[in-house]
Amino acid sequence: MLFSSVVFLFYFLPLVLGLYYVLRFSVTLKNMLLLVASLFFYAWGEPRFVLVMLVSIALNYVFALLVDKYRDHRSAAYTIITVMLAANLGMLFVYKYLAFALRIVNESTGFGLSIPHIALPLGISFFTFHAISYVIDVYRGHGSVQKNPFYVALYISFFPQLVAGPILRYNMIADQMMHRKESWDKFAVGCCRFIVGLSKKVLLSNSMAIVADHAFSAGGTSDIAASLAWLGAIAYTLQIYFDFSGYSDMAIGLALMFGFKFEENFKYPYISRSITEFWRRWHISLGTWFKEYVYFPLGGSRVSNKDKMIRNLLVVWGLTGIWHGAEWTFVIWGLINFAFIALEKIFNLDKGIRFAPLRHVYAMFVVVIGWVIFRSPDLLQAGNYLGNMFGLYGNGFWSDTTWMFLKEYALFFILGILFSTPIALRMNKWMVDGVRFGKPLELIYPVSIIALFLVCVSYLVKGTYNPFIYFNF
Repeated sequence: MLFSSVVFLFYFLPLVLGLYYVLRFSVTLKNMLLLVASLFFYAWGEPRFVLVMLVSIALNYVFALLVDKYRDHRSAAYTIITVMLAANLGMLFVYKYLAFALRIVNESTGFGLSIPHIALPLGISFFTFHAISYVIDVYRGHGSVQKNPFYVALYISFFPQLVAGPILRYNMIADQMMHRKESWDKFAVGCCRFIVGLSKKVLLSNSMAIVADHAFSAGGTSDIAASLAWLGAIAYTLQIYFDFSGYSDMAIGLALMFGFKFEENFKYPYISRSITEFWRRWHISLGTWFKEYVYFPLGGSRVSNKDKMIRNLLVVWGLTGIWHGAEWTFVIWGLINFAFIALEKIFNLDKGIRFAPLRHVYAMFVVVIGWVIFRSPDLLQAGNYLGNMFGLYGNGFWSDTTWMFLKEYALFFILGILFSTPIALRMNKWMVDGVRFGKPLELIYPVSIIALFLVCVSYLVKGTYNPFIYFNF
């Protein structure tokens, strides 16, 4: 079930919200409802894989109890953590990476091993990371161990963040599960935030997906005009941002409706002036997870020499790349980010460009090239597409197809570029501070939000293109 679906918007969400506020008098009953709703939400599209998630929950409930009991016995605690990581990452490996690993073995040795077709449980990377962070946070004392498996299950399966993030660390939500307070202010802000995220997904991301899919399907396997290749790359750059940030906005909004507060996950990454800054603003919860549970335990940047810092960065970005998908394109994409972040840290590469707008151009050029590799199904098609972008195949710069897409989607490109900057944030601040226009603005804002929702619904009812970008994760 997708947030951007008629079933979710008009059946699932109203029913769960209605029951939730009927049960508002009891935290236990509210949490029981949310757990049942979360399991149903996941089972709607993947009923057999609910068992995979329940096994993960049961195992990590036990691991947390054990690591809490033996925390003071270092060798025993380390053994439990090691077994926990092996169990979680082993499950993730089998479902997500086994076929890829066998393919590598076949290609490098010629063994001809049989490659099984293993369906990927939706959101397995997200709920696996939630489970790992729970056990490690308990070991570190960043939250009390949960004796009731019911609350561990709710933390891992809570439907707003289950299949698309943000990645919640246990210490961020443990207290909220027991002591949160709902309010009409939270509910209203949550509704508005959800509709903004829905608009990003349905109106901007889905529109850009049409252009990107056409360009990449043609440009990865044949020659296309350079202008169309660049248009497709820019379209995908906007698509992935509004898809990811839109889902995060919807998750944050949904959580507020139920009294939970999630941290921000995107902070206008496309205004960055370096790759380092980009990753402080892009998918913040994922970057924070890797810092907390991989980079800092390795020593981070506070190590005795730069070689070790480079090693730590390489490990983190290699893992970040492969986390996104089982293909060489994701590995190369992760290593490109590693290379530029390492260059920025060691040689101040970004600061060597004194003119600020050029620093922004540098950062966005690297980001766009990275997204082309990320989007391509394999390295061969990624290379072909990049060759088209730089005119290596002699198919010219301009084409009628470029002009057709520009005419049809110009408005969406303009809005996408505008709203990837903090213009909406500044408009909100202006509206809040605009005391002289207080009354009209109080009317304009809710009318605008309602209008956005109705437009989104009309798109969904018409059955317009609505891809789900998270199937790799």
